[in-house]
Amino acid sequence: MEEHVYRQLYELEDTHWWFRGRRAVIHALLARTPLSDRPRILDAGCGTGRNITEYAQFGETAGVDPSPDAVAFCHARGLAQVTQSGVEELPFDDGAFDLITATDVLEHIPDDGGAARELRRVTRPGGHLLVTVPAYQWLWSQHDDSHHHQRRYTLPRLRAVLTAAGWRPIVQTYFNSILLAPIAAVRLVSSDKPRSDYDLAPKPLNEALVLPMRGEAALIARGGRLPAGVSVGMVCSAP
Repeated sequence: MEEHVYRQLYELEDTHWWFRGRRAVIHALLARTPLSDRPRILDAGCGTGRNITEYAQFGETAGVDPSPDAVAFCHARGLAQVTQSGVEELPFDDGAFDLITATDVLEHIPDDGGAARELRRVTRPGGHLLVTVPAYQWLWSQHDDSHHHQRRYTLPRLRAVLTAAGWRPIVQTYFNSILLAPIAAVRLVSSDKPRSDYDLAPKPLNEALVLPMRGEAALIARGGRLPAGVSVGMVCSAP
């Protein structure tokens, strides 16, 4: 990502509706993930580390990110266990982790299949991977450009990448579904304007916008699967 985006993320992740809603979906996906007692968790492509503070309630955490600025923000949060590394070549032994999370990471990597294989290498047999990615190439916007995305996904495309890398999908769904139509409309109208999605929600709307994703998260936690959305979420096991 462009380096100024990391500061923006660091300042917004606690309050912005998108991050709060995605955390609700992540917790819903984790609720459907069979976890061992106090698992060892790696947040691969951890950004400024906000999600690691959530994962700490489940087990021992570590994080990696290729950006020195992102790692510095993690350390500012007190996350000394975060180191600088790309996802394509991780500084860990085979089978080192019980759970890997890669939330909005694979879309940044030119060889997403190679990254998925490397994530599999550092996961123990019987461990799990939780992935989220942006959906639908037709939703491409200036936001994707500023974040240096390589692609957006459909659920079948993500499933194909992960199964080819040795993962077995066990939970798969779209999310941010209720807001798909308005988000698509906004992106089509503003496609020629150099702006990030983080600028699009005035403060009075913030609380209202998080509610649909929380409702979707409750549905996903109960075993539901959404047929379309702005993002894709998937949990896989390592055979």
